[in-house]
Amino acid sequence: MFADELKTLRRLGVRHVLLQILNFVSVLASGLMIWKGLGLITNTESPIVVVLSGSMEPAFYRGDLLFLTNPSDQRYQTGDITVYKVPGADIPIVHRVLETHDSTAKKGMVPASPLVDKQLLLTKGDNNPIDDIDLYQGLEWLERKHIVGKVRGFLPYVGYVTIAMNDFPQLKYALLGGLGLLALIQRE
Repeated sequence: MFADELKTLRRLGVRHVLLQILNFVSVLASGLMIWKGLGLITNTESPIVVVLSGSMEPAFYRGDLLFLTNPSDQRYQTGDITVYKVPGADIPIVHRVLETHDSTAKKGMVPASPLVDKQLLLTKGDNNPIDDIDLYQGLEWLERKHIVGKVRGFLPYVGYVTIAMNDFPQLKYALLGGLGLLALIQRE
C-alpha cells in the first residue's frame, strides 16, 4: 500500500526529507503567527469562532464562521452579538446582549457614562426562551473580562469542517496524516 511512497522517500535522501519537514513546520509556524497577529489587531484571543449550536437562529446557524473584534474604547450596547467565556467553561458562547449596566465603585449601578469602572452585561440566545444567567455558573452578570469579542461579520456554513473534525476525530487524524505524508513525498 505504501511501498511506492517508501521507495520515493528512500530515493529522495535524508537531506530532502529534512527540507520537506522544515517546510511543513514553516507552514505551521506561519499559520500560528497569522492567528496571533489577527488576535493583536482585533484585540481578542480568538478572532474567528464557529457557531456550535442553534441558540442564535435565525441570526446565525450551526456551522457559521464568525469574525470578532473587541474594541477596548467602545462600550457594548443592547442588541450587540457577543461571544463570551465564563470561568470553568471551555467553549465560548455566542449570544446577544439583552441588558447593560454600568457600575462605579462609589454608587453601584448608574446610567451609561464614559466614566465607569466596569460594564455589566446580560445575554440571551435569540432562539432561547430565557436569559443566560444559568450559563454564567454563579455569576450574576458578565463583565468585560468575560467577553471574547463582538461579532463583526460571518461566513455561512464554512465552519462545518471544524464541527466534522470535532465530531469525528478519526477524520481529523486522517486529514492531518494525509497532509503530512503529502508534504514529505512532494518533490518540489
